This record gives sequence, structure tokens and C-alpha cells, in this order.
Amino acid sequence: MPLTDSTMPRDPQAPKGRPTPKRSESQTQRRSVANTSMTRKDASKRQRDERRTAMERQRQALSGRGNERDLPLRDRGPIRKFGRDYIDSRINIAEFFLPLAVVILVLSVVQIPALQNIALLLWLVVIILIVVDSFWSVFRLRKLLAERFPGQNTKGTVWYSMMRSLQMRRLRLPKPQVKRGERP
Repeated sequence: MPLTDSTMPRDPQAPKGRPTPKRSESQTQRRSVANTSMTRKDASKRQRDERRTAMERQRQALSGRGNERDLPLRDRGPIRKFGRDYIDSRINIAEFFLPLAVVILVLSVVQIPALQNIALLLWLVVIILIVVDSFWSVFRLRKLLAERFPGQNTKGTVWYSMMRSLQMRRLRLPKPQVKRGERP
């Protein structure tokens, strides 16, 4: 039997290749398809499987190997992608805060007054550098967003990007897509 293209109209005089079903048969078939209800156990199992596959797709997208449509809502869209790429292309002082905090903590525990004074001064310098770097990033990112996406809603992108800058580069999700020094 040759395959037919369903987009082409069928000649009304041509035979359809099967007998027309009786009304009672077609109604019972429709009812049986509509009434095939799952048990609660089957429905919850199906829901759990769907949730598991959705989470796996999301994990793949966050690792950089999946589709951008599978990212969480907070990470989707070209504006958020631009904010991520801008932060990932820079060296942010805030991303080194945790390692520096460990060093400062060790220095402050040592019972040598000179090292404790250095640790205190280092705290002050690190905090000031993070604040200055963050203000510079906010100022520059707002300007670039206004240039690249005029008239579009960029609400929340700057805050989203600043929270990303506080994370160490290796631990950021979605994974960085640009190298340092590259232009987003």
C-alpha cells in the first residue's frame, strides 16, 4: 500500500481502504480512551519519572552540556546570559573572598601580635577592594545592559550578576561559557 501525504487533500470518490465504523462502536472507543484513568500509584510513579527526567535535563543545562531552555527560570534569557558572561569574563575580587578569609583567619589565630595586626589590616583591605570592585561592576554592567538591550526589562540582572561574582569561578552554575578577558 503506497504511503500518502496527509497534507494533500484526498479525492472524495477514492475508497478509504477500511469500512466506516458503526456509531455505537466509535462511541464506545471514544469513551474507553477518555476513561482510561490511572491508579494513584501509577500517576505518582509517572509524575516522579517526569520530574526525574526534567531535573536531569536541568542538571545537564547547568553543567553547560544541555539546552538553554532547560535552565531554571532565573537563569534563562539573553539578558541573564549577558550578565553571566560579563561577570565570567572579569577577574572579580569577591570570588577570592573565601580563600582570603581562611588565610586571614589563620593569621588572626596565631599568637604573634604583628601577624594579628596584619590580619586585621588585610580584612580592611579585602572588604574595601570588594566594595570598590562591586560598585565598578554594577556601574559598568548597567551601562552595557542599557546599550545592548535598550527598552527591554533588565530588572534583577545586576543583582543576579553580583551574586554570581561572589562565587568562586569553579563553583558557578550555570558553568562559565567565556574565558577570562574575552568580551561577552
